[in-house]
Amino acid sequence: MPHHPASSRTAQPRRQAGFLAIIVGLLAALIALVGLIIAYVGVLLVPKLPPLDVLTNFQPKVPLRVYTADHVLIGEFGEERRSVVKFADIPPVMKQAILAIEDSRFYEHGGVDYVGVMRAVVADVTHGSATQGGGTITMQVARNFFLTREKTATRKLYEVMMAYKIEHALTKDQILELYMNQVYLGQRAYGFASASRVYFGKDLRQIDLAQAAMLAGLPKAPSANNPVNNFKRAKIRQEYILKRMLELNYINQAQYQAAVAEPIRVVASSNQFAVHGEYVAEMVRQTLYAQYKDDAYTHGYEVTTTVNSVDQDAAYKAVRTGVMDYDRRHGYRGPEGLVQLPENADDRQQAIDDALEQYPDNGDLLAAVVLEASSKKLVVQPSDGDAVALSGDGLKFAARALSANASPKLRIQIGSVVRINKDAKGQWQINQLPQVEGALIAIAPENGAIRALVGGFEADGNKFNHVTQAWRQPGSTFKPFIYSAALEKGLAPATLVNDAPFSLTAEQTGNQQWDPKDDDQPEGPITLRRGLQKSKNLVAIRTLNYITPQYAQQYAAQFGFDPAKNPAYLTMALGAGAVTPLQLANGYAVFANGGYRVAPWLIAQVSDARGTLISQAKPTVAGKDAPRIISAGNAFIMDSLLQSVAQHGTAANSNSLKRTDLAGKTGTTNDAVDGWFAGYQHTMVAVTWLGYDQPRSLGSREFGAQLALPLWISFMDKALHNVPMYQAAPPDDVAVIDGELYLADKTPGNGFVAGVDVGAPDASDASDAANASDVAEDRSKILDLFK
Repeated sequence: MPHHPASSRTAQPRRQAGFLAIIVGLLAALIALVGLIIAYVGVLLVPKLPPLDVLTNFQPKVPLRVYTADHVLIGEFGEERRSVVKFADIPPVMKQAILAIEDSRFYEHGGVDYVGVMRAVVADVTHGSATQGGGTITMQVARNFFLTREKTATRKLYEVMMAYKIEHALTKDQILELYMNQVYLGQRAYGFASASRVYFGKDLRQIDLAQAAMLAGLPKAPSANNPVNNFKRAKIRQEYILKRMLELNYINQAQYQAAVAEPIRVVASSNQFAVHGEYVAEMVRQTLYAQYKDDAYTHGYEVTTTVNSVDQDAAYKAVRTGVMDYDRRHGYRGPEGLVQLPENADDRQQAIDDALEQYPDNGDLLAAVVLEASSKKLVVQPSDGDAVALSGDGLKFAARALSANASPKLRIQIGSVVRINKDAKGQWQINQLPQVEGALIAIAPENGAIRALVGGFEADGNKFNHVTQAWRQPGSTFKPFIYSAALEKGLAPATLVNDAPFSLTAEQTGNQQWDPKDDDQPEGPITLRRGLQKSKNLVAIRTLNYITPQYAQQYAAQFGFDPAKNPAYLTMALGAGAVTPLQLANGYAVFANGGYRVAPWLIAQVSDARGTLISQAKPTVAGKDAPRIISAGNAFIMDSLLQSVAQHGTAANSNSLKRTDLAGKTGTTNDAVDGWFAGYQHTMVAVTWLGYDQPRSLGSREFGAQLALPLWISFMDKALHNVPMYQAAPPDDVAVIDGELYLADKTPGNGFVAGVDVGAPDASDASDAANASDVAEDRSKILDLFK
């Protein structure tokens, strides 16, 4: 018989069709058999199935969440990051993406999709490998809530029977809602609402098509293939899901192409919150844990703090900018590390990835490996994989490190690990991680509510909270408390104090001779006001010597300062004791609120997972129930003195804010180990600090006015935006004589101390009126200089 090739070609598809028909027939028979087995075994298994209480009364492990006063999330603590979201609040694009990849016939089957199983088997046979699965979302819910992941026939039968039971008890929407809230999606994120926050820093309602498709790809391999651990695989999975959505007509061709092309930015693990409040959140965590122990991390407590998100953001930026500005003033120290880069492209990329894992990004300071290096151009690769070129001004900071004769420690070369960030103009520049630390605390003087708190340059790398835990010498920021005490002893802003050399012998000190110095030349007799304006150490020492250190120590204790940490020695006048920034802020609040001591507080209220209020703060309020510790007159005069410092003294740079209601005091400790500024406006007290954790000099030319005041100004510029100017009227216990302020019961000739160590008699001595008049004339001449 003759051979007919065409007939053979026709016969081949027929044989394949027949083969598939046989397979389909066998599958149908197999499914029928499985159905009978399930029905038979179900009789045995159904009585053993667990009750559905865990589903009908779903109680997920919800983490502790910390919010600002204006309800911005700043912290989350718990083994499981989870945000329970209602079905109606899940965007349609997220539901469609999940259904497209996990269970496209979800709303058509009864818990077990036999059509889907058959299609998966046929696809697997056709492709020669396992390409599709036959599990349903309902079966996954059964497995996630009730069963293990072991692959045994018995476990699979349990899964099927539980799926039927779930479908009978719950609606499809309820099942999908449970799945979307329970499924693990990597990075400790449970549920799609939490994953959206973890990977994209967004509320689930804000995600777009491209992001939804990437999230939908996580259930298959959440730990290995999430966009943080393996972005390339996550992207491949995303594109496959988008293709499935296109095939199912969930999206059109234009939407598909736009989503595939859309660049996706995954947030860093340390940047999942819109506002940096790491130190605030940690303080809350410690408080809640002390009360609820491990339940604090699973019961869904929501804590609302007193912190304002705008103020907190301003504080974070002020501290980081101030610390980095100081660091750049003191020069580039060299790269953080060096990695050998192989010639092979894949090996080279792997070496870069491995190196950058050891140097995590720090806020906007990105770690990068140098690919090309010369004195005029630098090409680096940060962790996102996109090379960045730097030149011109972007290299100035590290110019010495790029020169041919740079020392090995300083030299930037191929393979160096460096830091880059964008300058104020948005241009990339070389930078470095600072070694110095900074802190800022702001409170409302009316009731002590903490409005902003930054306890260090970067919370992730250093859990030590400098605002609450750092006991540092306050320097001249402590002088106002000495002068406040002096007012009670008869001194006033017009009192003349001799600004002249002062010395104590070894016999007097009991140790060694003490000769305190000022940064400028002594001026002789000057007013107390001028002495504080110019931060005259000799004036402060003589003032303290007059009122006695013992009296000043007891007086300062009223403001919350620990007497044991501020010994009753003359060095107290120079701030040689120890305070925390929070204590200092609370002390200055007394001057700002008219003389009342308020207690700092952070937690406004705590609610449980159901929204039930558990506790609410009841702070004391100045002028109502807060205790008065100094008179209204004393507070008013101190406010006037501190405004003089801000307008005409060492803090005159604060005039850049164009306000006349600012008050405060700079502080620089011995050898410039600490730099401070403590100041306020009627509605806000803020303290800023810079220093090294292991105390050492910040530099011979560094002072509080250059170190800490710029941070304060930057913060207050934002915090006082749209806050009206404030001017208080003198209280009844203040007398105004010749333009100067006195306590009403301590006026010239009536208890007022006209001079300290100036060789003039006390003006309270009415018997020597002529000398008192001379002193008053000298005082008047000096005051004229500052009008």
